[in-house]
Amino acid sequence: MHIVVCVKAVPSSTEVKMDPVTHTIVRDGRESVVNPFDAAALEVALAIKDERAATGEGCRVSVLSMGIPATEALLRDGIARGASDALLLSDRAFAGADTLATSYALSCGIRELGSAGMGDAAASGASEQRAAAPGSAVPGAPEHGGAAPGPSLPDLILCGKMAVDGDTAQIGPELAGLFDMPCVTDVRELVAIERGRVTVRHATDAGIELVEVPLPAVLTVAKDIAQPRMPSIAGVRAATGAPVAVLSAARVQADPARSGLAGSPTQVVRSFVPERSDTCEVLEGSVPEQAARIIALAEEAGL
Repeated sequence: MHIVVCVKAVPSSTEVKMDPVTHTIVRDGRESVVNPFDAAALEVALAIKDERAATGEGCRVSVLSMGIPATEALLRDGIARGASDALLLSDRAFAGADTLATSYALSCGIRELGSAGMGDAAASGASEQRAAAPGSAVPGAPEHGGAAPGPSLPDLILCGKMAVDGDTAQIGPELAGLFDMPCVTDVRELVAIERGRVTVRHATDAGIELVEVPLPAVLTVAKDIAQPRMPSIAGVRAATGAPVAVLSAARVQADPARSGLAGSPTQVVRSFVPERSDTCEVLEGSVPEQAARIIALAEEAGL
């Protein structure tokens, strides 16, 4: 079984800087952590891996992210906790991506994880900033005579329900759309995975619903579905020398027209940190007088 967990680096503090030109968050990697929802998704995957190992079945858990080079440290932490391998998509061509362009880039990474060449890339641990070799398979393209076999898709793709720095909750469903897989969002409990199907409980507007979908599938999980484990000493030592593939847009053959700012149909028009004031006005007098003053203040503020 192969499980891919998509993770995102988010600011560890509410004090963030905005780029005045692109209107996006400045991500310098100095104070970043794994999105808490994604950390819960990784724990779900690792729990499945443990259960499979107990019965003698194999399970590969791959951690995937798109971000700046410093994100590699967060992926290595995922390996320390028990993930099998990791892949980072890092390229200026991916910068400024909205959810659609991000999902597309992640889909290229997922196909790369399932390709025959991924093992070599992971084994080398080196950053690849080169164009794909002639004859290599283009993600989503038909195979040609003499080309290597196309990539195999994972049995399960796990994402956090949303990112704490965006709250769009769109990446999981968009990946499901790109791969034509069933998708269950806001999963609160993974009940069972057996006979090629996954059974979960997820939250809806009407309450908690029990659903079963065939594999492969995409699940987005709630933050409280699992408590992330701490990495063991042995895991940390193993992760220190573990290979983490860092691949460019050209290496995964991402279409420039669908990547980054150029491939984003939605763009942030304006982002700003609200100005706050600790000044206040004490209203005195009778209740009618205080009410009249409140109305006057609202009118002055244009409300």
